[in-house]
Amino acid sequence: MRKTLFLVVLCLLATAAVHAQRAKRKKKGEAAAVPAPPPGPTLKNYRDSVSYALGTNIGQSVNSQQMDSLDIDMLLLGLRQTVAKDTAKANAPLLDETQAMMLLQKYFGQLREKQEAKNRLLGEANKKAADDFLTANKTKPGVVTTGTGLQYVVMKEGTGPYPKPTDRVKVHYVGTFLDGKKFDSSIDRGQPATFGLNQVIKGWTEALQMMKVGSKWRIFLPPDLAYGSEGRGDQMPPNSLLVFEVELMGIEK
Repeated sequence: MRKTLFLVVLCLLATAAVHAQRAKRKKKGEAAAVPAPPPGPTLKNYRDSVSYALGTNIGQSVNSQQMDSLDIDMLLLGLRQTVAKDTAKANAPLLDETQAMMLLQKYFGQLREKQEAKNRLLGEANKKAADDFLTANKTKPGVVTTGTGLQYVVMKEGTGPYPKPTDRVKVHYVGTFLDGKKFDSSIDRGQPATFGLNQVIKGWTEALQMMKVGSKWRIFLPPDLAYGSEGRGDQMPPNSLLVFEVELMGIEK
């Protein structure tokens, strides 16, 4: 009996010693190693690369149309089921083709109305800002206002000929918005632009015919002499007043 009790006590002491040693190691920072996370996906072949590229293209299209209310998981499910053409009942599409088309027509109609309302408000604000600027700007020294509302300042007077309405001209230019943000520059591209005077916005056609070759002007274009109330995609908001520094370098033969 005593021998059995002794063995039990000995086992308990051994167990306690083991637990104490583990606790000591843990206290010293010798915790069990955490398994490394599994590696992320990689492009292993041409098929993988094309598939991923198509996915990014779809994503960019979604972003460009500001479809921020979509459930990405459901989008991927619809894509997966459609591409896989799985006819099994458990994996059958949740909408038939007609239902999907009707939903998309409604959704894109709502997006269009939302964007049109946004552009209308932005256009009204830009038009007021343009009118206020032009009213103040025309009183500044050196600013000339034409009958169309175009304003310009002569920075350098050239000595060459005036271009005709049908001529092709070579120019260097920098274009900015009213807030000074640059949206285009032939100088940054390192190459002058060449175009026909009847191929550009109204303000350019008017201003360049008044410039001699060698001249450099700063021109201020009211919205109706630029891209008007429609603007030009995401890069050119509606009713934007545009400011250009233009140097007429030559007339192309």
